[in-house]
Amino acid sequence: MSFQLTVNGRSTTVDVPEDMPLLWVIRDVLKLKGTKYGCGIGQCGACTVHLNGKAVRSCQTPVSAAAKAPITTLEGLSADGTHPVQVAWLEIDVPQCGYCQAGQMMSAAALLARTPKPTDQDINTAMNGNLCRCGTYIRIRQAIHKASEIATTSKLKKPTEVAVGQSGAQQ
Repeated sequence: MSFQLTVNGRSTTVDVPEDMPLLWVIRDVLKLKGTKYGCGIGQCGACTVHLNGKAVRSCQTPVSAAAKAPITTLEGLSADGTHPVQVAWLEIDVPQCGYCQAGQMMSAAALLARTPKPTDQDINTAMNGNLCRCGTYIRIRQAIHKASEIATTSKLKKPTEVAVGQSGAQQ
């Protein structure tokens, strides 16, 4: 079946089975490799993308459910790495092995889009279910606070500009 998708601000048509997980459409059909496969059952969060501004597990989201809604992947946060979450992740030196970080960053960006100044409890709640085998949770929390600070004090792209489907990716 053909599905019209808007990924990172770009419209595209894909011809795939309606039950194909969005993860595989993103990675294998559209060749966007930032979204990672982790567990395949929606438990680890490595595959997190934004669908209509909300963080969702792309391994459990059929492409048919994503058609006609804006989708943002890690590549769509910004074309040049200037999204506050990306800047903070580098500044705090969050990644260790890095495998889970795409999903962590997407969940953090969605959190900041709806809660620009999150508390530790807000962060814990929003990030629950994003698993990090290396245990970088303390640095992840620090980076989310840093991203919040960056977003409110700089001219970098604000998290809300991405969450509503206005990708920073080049068109």
